[in-house]
Amino acid sequence: MIKGYNSKITGCGAAVPEQIITNADLEKMVETSNEWIVARTGIRERRKLENGLSSADLSERASQEALKNAALDPAELDLILVATVTPDHQTPSASCILQSRLKAFKAGAMDISAGCTGFIYALSVAHQFIANGVYRNVLVVGVEVLTRITDWEDRGTCVLFGDGAGAVVLQVTEQEKGIINFTLKSDGRGAELLYLPAGGSAMPASYESVKNRMHYLRMNGNEIFKFAVKVVEETIFELTKEENLKPEDLDLFFLHQANLRIIDHVRKHLKLPPEKFPVNIDRLGNTSSATIPIALYEELVAGRLKEGDLIAMVAFGAGLTWGGVLMKW
Repeated sequence: MIKGYNSKITGCGAAVPEQIITNADLEKMVETSNEWIVARTGIRERRKLENGLSSADLSERASQEALKNAALDPAELDLILVATVTPDHQTPSASCILQSRLKAFKAGAMDISAGCTGFIYALSVAHQFIANGVYRNVLVVGVEVLTRITDWEDRGTCVLFGDGAGAVVLQVTEQEKGIINFTLKSDGRGAELLYLPAGGSAMPASYESVKNRMHYLRMNGNEIFKFAVKVVEETIFELTKEENLKPEDLDLFFLHQANLRIIDHVRKHLKLPPEKFPVNIDRLGNTSSATIPIALYEELVAGRLKEGDLIAMVAFGAGLTWGGVLMKW
């Protein structure tokens, strides 16, 4: 990892839809119950984007707030990175659409597709551009409208996902804070544990693909769970060991909000108190690449994320991908 210039988050923003889908609502749609969903996932409700709006609307709202909080004019942005698996279109990129909406015409723009690990990948890429002196101001966004690719007849997946966006502004700094290190990993052998069968070049959209509901997410939940609890803990130890730290030295752990049982398993195994593990999955469901930046924003607004805090951000997702970032706030 290049260690040249330091980079730090100077502004955060988030956006979630107004419409709430509760577990009671789902009870009317599929064979499930509030007790079953809460016991297995920790989710009580999730947000669903209104018809007529798209991921561009959510990412724009989150980005404008992050830029405002960073006191940065969009014209000063050097690069925009959008992590998403639900862009408005297959092409052009979500980042180009966002660049136009923000009028950030100086900025380069590209999307990163790493499933739920997307924000970690994008933040790490942004850091590298700053650390090696290429750019000074980068906007990083995690945004998903997963309800548009969720099969509402599949009780195993429709209870899990929600929509939302989170954004951060990453800037060069001379202070002794910001990103300390990161790690990015993948294992494509697990690609079909979580994937969208149709819509790409392997299975273009057709009457048969739509009829067979191939344009919705498919997931092997049991295998993903076993994978997640293993790699999250390994990633935490890798991040801290490199800096001669122990997990208990950290103030907050921002883990991907996929399942409350995963977060609780890791926390209990590390023997750490629950207040070190922010949770929003109960209110928002799994918003994929948006879960961590939304949680950052919520903790910052609530005053629980404070200057000087040592934090770890760790995610896992389709690909299979996983990774983490260690940061001094």
